Amino acid sequence: MNVLVVDYRDPEAPARFTESLRTTGFGVLKNHPIPQSLVESIYSEWLAFFDTEAKHRYAFSRETQDGFFSTAISETAKGHKLKDIKEYFHIYPLGRYPAEVSDTARRYYAIANDVARELLSWVDANTPAQVKARFSMPLSNMIADSTKTLLRVLRYPPLTGDEPAGAIRAAAHEDINLLTVLPAANEPGLQVKDSVGNWHDVPCDFGTLVINTGDMLQEASGGYYPSTTHRVVNPTGEGRFKSRVSLPLFLHPRDEVVLSERHTALSYLDERLRELGVKN
Repeated sequence: MNVLVVDYRDPEAPARFTESLRTTGFGVLKNHPIPQSLVESIYSEWLAFFDTEAKHRYAFSRETQDGFFSTAISETAKGHKLKDIKEYFHIYPLGRYPAEVSDTARRYYAIANDVARELLSWVDANTPAQVKARFSMPLSNMIADSTKTLLRVLRYPPLTGDEPAGAIRAAAHEDINLLTVLPAANEPGLQVKDSVGNWHDVPCDFGTLVINTGDMLQEASGGYYPSTTHRVVNPTGEGRFKSRVSLPLFLHPRDEVVLSERHTALSYLDERLRELGVKN
């Protein structure tokens, strides 16, 4: 599986990036406009926050899906029985935000959202006309003024040895949204599954940006853009004693956006959240 690493500044970047999404569901950008210093600041600050009891003051809401999700209520990937070994905080434009940290994550949200809109424009411009005709509107318009685009500050804690047999940091899954924008994490572990069932490490040199297709784009494109299965595996050696922090931005359309004949963005999201067990 050849996930392309594309130079954002290359005139051919839009076409090459879109082709990588089409063939693998993933693409990696280097020399992108998101400041690495901002990303590293968030990693450092939020890792410290996750080590405090203050995080429990923001226990997640089933209604709004914002706030802190502990390891005890972490997601169980669709089709799996064991919870992922992770904890995370959901940040929405109108959601809660911890007073114990600075506004760096909010600033990152705005910058990454602008980059994401550009990437959706790249995809739109390089999608064949017969596939593009399926879109109810240009892809970048789907997320304009959306309150559902989600920034997840995600921590995979060090392993203790007491984890349930077979549990991993993030079991094999697909994302729900249009695209996921992810700065390379501070530790390795992200893998993608190819069409014959083999797993491959995703190129994720520190400072690069990893983007993958979600189920909503697969739905809207009639399967032209695959929502590829991926996972985060448990570390070995000294890596077992380190936290892994990750910062995915999940691009969600406005609720009323039509994805296909059978789904709006809201109906699709509600269906998937019930499957994950985080919404009644």
